Amino acid sequence: MCGIAGFWSSRDATIPAGVLERMTACVAHRGPDDDGHFRDEGGRVALGHRRLSIVDLSPEGHQPMVSTSGRFVIVFNGEIYNYRRLADELRSLGVRFRGHSDTEVMLAAFEARGLEAAVRRFVGIFAFALWDKRERTMHLVRDHLGVKPLYYGRTRNGLVFASELRPIEQFPGFEHRVDRRALTLLLRHNCIPAPYSIYEQVWKLSPGHILTIADEARELPASVPYWSAALVAQEGQGNVLRLSDKQATDALDELLRDAIALEMVADVPLGAFLSGGIDSSTVVALMQAQSSRPVRTFSIGFSEDGYNEAHHARAVASHLGTEHTELYVTPQHALEIVPRLPQLFDEPFSDSSQIPTFLVSQMARQHVTVALSGDGGDELFAGYNRHVHAERMWKMLRHTPANVRRFASRAIRAVSPSAFSRGAQVTGMGTSRLASAAHAGHYMHKLADVLGASGPGELYFGLASHWTDPSSVVLGGSEPPTRITDRASWPNLPGFTEQMLYFDLVTYLPDDILTKVDRASMAVGLEARVPLLDHRVVKFAWTLPTSMKLRAGRGKWLLREVLARYVPPSLTDRPKSGFGIPLGPWLRGPLRDWAESLLDEHTLAQEGFFDPAPIRRVWAEHLSGRLDRQFLIWDVLMFQAWHRARRDAQ
Repeated sequence: MCGIAGFWSSRDATIPAGVLERMTACVAHRGPDDDGHFRDEGGRVALGHRRLSIVDLSPEGHQPMVSTSGRFVIVFNGEIYNYRRLADELRSLGVRFRGHSDTEVMLAAFEARGLEAAVRRFVGIFAFALWDKRERTMHLVRDHLGVKPLYYGRTRNGLVFASELRPIEQFPGFEHRVDRRALTLLLRHNCIPAPYSIYEQVWKLSPGHILTIADEARELPASVPYWSAALVAQEGQGNVLRLSDKQATDALDELLRDAIALEMVADVPLGAFLSGGIDSSTVVALMQAQSSRPVRTFSIGFSEDGYNEAHHARAVASHLGTEHTELYVTPQHALEIVPRLPQLFDEPFSDSSQIPTFLVSQMARQHVTVALSGDGGDELFAGYNRHVHAERMWKMLRHTPANVRRFASRAIRAVSPSAFSRGAQVTGMGTSRLASAAHAGHYMHKLADVLGASGPGELYFGLASHWTDPSSVVLGGSEPPTRITDRASWPNLPGFTEQMLYFDLVTYLPDDILTKVDRASMAVGLEARVPLLDHRVVKFAWTLPTSMKLRAGRGKWLLREVLARYVPPSLTDRPKSGFGIPLGPWLRGPLRDWAESLLDEHTLAQEGFFDPAPIRRVWAEHLSGRLDRQFLIWDVLMFQAWHRARRDAQ
């Protein structure tokens, strides 16, 4: 993995010396091993690179890299896992290589096949900028699922781009104007969905897209897809495979083995994150099955009840024979990270599992440079509780009178989440497949939020929301369309469950989960790979009938069948708990003073982003202990902390 940055400017623009160097310095944490710069056309075109050396550690892997003919120049963040296979094909066409980096293979593929045809053959995770000297065009490209980030912005005279926002902030004339529409989305989803960013005139390139700007362009064109998750989902469900259970299990086992084998290629130490759940256990099991020595695995645990999964990971590691390392996180460990979050995550981001994700990345980096992760299994194989219960919930709600639903919602809200959780522990509800006892209260209050839904789309929107009316909290805020609210962009899928899986794949996965993993791992110079999101696995998953994902009231049925070939189900079969932290109690305790300083009524009013009244009301409810408002409060706190850090740095 690496960090990239650069710009393109029109002929009458003059960019001061040193700008590119300042931009790449901002992403040095993403690439601590090397630094490179390229300029063309009198400095109007500039490409910068910070390198984390993973494959071909020699100078032959240095970037920016120029193609053999001199036509193309690239800066590239990511890995092309099938580059050796592509190199063999290109050698048959007479191509000769100087080194053995995937970047050199990419350039040769562009020369031989053209940009889009080459990208379609890449199996990997990537974000890159490609300058075509002959055609005088700049191309920005992002991988199929959005694993690697790429921001771009409009300047007075052209285009600026980078892996993160901080390099763009260094560009002369950049205006730090917060996009209040994006801020409302942050409060809605705890992240900012692509193509939006927290700044006006700065966007995220959408997954599977190419943005091309010509030398004489005066406006930024729209990006175009080279791969469409909507099309893959629609075509897959329109041509469902008719396989027996064994045939499907064999096919997924073989496909995952190949994806994981490709992602185990590295010239540096490699390991894996292991939570002991279905997804990470499957990845580690298939790694160990193809490794001649014990795989390095890493997990973290908490002493607080309801949050600790370290003993499950330890049991799986022992069964598979991995070399396992674990860290028990104390409140002090986590609290030391909180002040660093605005710097680590670069853009306001409020999924609180960012803290344990950073801590496990930090621990793993002490031993390895690459770590495989199990992210993507829930989105592909229906692993979230909403996949199991939401469609049945809607069928029940649609036949229930509205006044009865409103009464039920009020009745649920009359009981505090903590009381629900205590009751779940006493009655044994926490042993159900719905949720662990520690999270029962949260799920019950989420149910209250969606009882008034008028349709399945609105039900999903409610389940995916934090603040239910964020535009009433953000002054001057309004919500722009997203993949969830823009019905015209929805693929034609057979049912509500399939529609939820699609939404998760194109919104929650890239904008929350993959953003979290990228920023947390790259903050410590660790490359995180996600083999379950090999786009070939994604395509296969969409050709499966839903009955091979959801069966007998459980999600991830087929993935469980593959894992059972390597790990006894007794070691992994338990309620889904997520990767959470005891944030609610911490906000009432050791984080209270820090939070209060950011939520001060006078400060909120003076800064002018939020209406203080609803925020102070929610904060008081949380402090009282009757209602758990940790997620709503964390959304506001992460913006406030980010804004304060940016303001102080200017």
